[in-house]
Amino acid sequence: MTLLSRRDLLKASAIAVPAAVLAPGTAARAAAPVPGVEVSGVAPASLAGFDKLVRKFVLDRKITAAQLAIMKSGKIVLARGYRYNDFSRALPTVSPTSLFRVASLSKNITSAAIMRLVQDGKLSLSAKVTQLLGLTPADARMGQVTVLRLMQHLGGWDRDVSKDQLWLDHTISAALDVPLPIRHADIIKYATARQLDFAPGAKMVYSNYGYLLLGRIIEKVSGMSYESYIRTKLLQPLGITRMRLGRSLKSEAAPGEVGYESQYTNKSVVDTSGTVVPYPYGGFNMPNQDANGGWLASAVDLVRWTLAFDRPGTVLSSASIAKLFAKPEIGVNQYGSWYGGGWWVRQVTGHLNTWHDGSMPGTFSYLARLQNGFSYAVVFNRREETGSLDFDTIDDDMNKVTVTSWPTTDLTSRYF
Repeated sequence: MTLLSRRDLLKASAIAVPAAVLAPGTAARAAAPVPGVEVSGVAPASLAGFDKLVRKFVLDRKITAAQLAIMKSGKIVLARGYRYNDFSRALPTVSPTSLFRVASLSKNITSAAIMRLVQDGKLSLSAKVTQLLGLTPADARMGQVTVLRLMQHLGGWDRDVSKDQLWLDHTISAALDVPLPIRHADIIKYATARQLDFAPGAKMVYSNYGYLLLGRIIEKVSGMSYESYIRTKLLQPLGITRMRLGRSLKSEAAPGEVGYESQYTNKSVVDTSGTVVPYPYGGFNMPNQDANGGWLASAVDLVRWTLAFDRPGTVLSSASIAKLFAKPEIGVNQYGSWYGGGWWVRQVTGHLNTWHDGSMPGTFSYLARLQNGFSYAVVFNRREETGSLDFDTIDDDMNKVTVTSWPTTDLTSRYF
């Protein structure tokens, strides 16, 4: 019989050691919880590779709120919430239905709303934005900005040149001599009084401001608020009821919404106090982000939302979906992909793969619709910042997971 040392006895989980024989304080140290990743929801054994991947992603980055949802052929087959817990503070549970800011995943929602208005005969993709919104621009070239060019980021604004108008609150407040918080109308007035950075249609440059304008077009044409139109015409037909627009402050959080984390701060843009605040809470104005990046959703909501594009006739017709994914006038980029309405698009055998990410202080999200009926969404309550590991590797990591058999159980009724 092998004799165990006292250290071995302490390490052997199957052997109980009376507290009396331990040195003072040892029992407390031995009982201390071990930092790690806590999970909720369902991950079938056949999809364990995806679950393991996200667990490691969360653990390596110490992410305190995350989700993964997977859909296969219209069925939700995996729904997980994740929480890294080092027990240094109290943290709320993350469930598969917790709400997250999803940032620029909002753009494909906005584009779908535009296509629904076109489908219903209320709007044309070739309509001029200046005419729709009654704008008198300083740059006459803005008269060539159409609804479609806004959807495809061809409008003429380059945030590397003239900055991103959605993140210039203090500048716009000072330039227009209006108090914080500024509104959509202030941002539009500021931008319309300035020159474009390139001729509309000449090239694709990602523009949050272009999507702000699309949100205002939806309101003008529909006669409804942006949020009401989308919840009524797009989300309700799919049974999605949790999604809503987010607010700026922690005190304004929606029921079930996670907390957001960032190492950075900013001077408040939601009041005139000049207070330095955590960047995710008042460092930017969430209501102004609505059409370009303002939605709250869970990962299961996001994969359910992809059915708007996978099941023609539910929200959009086949013709509307085809127009939304169509190649832009400038053609494809050097990678063979292009920007459709709110999605990056690439042609694969017999299918269009579409995907998009979202990023703002306190948020990183990714949504993909891939061949063979496979869609997934991942969301996190922080993004890559100085000193942290990359976040934009998640899509490559997900693509490396192999599945030999897909589960047949559909979790949809559990969450909708």
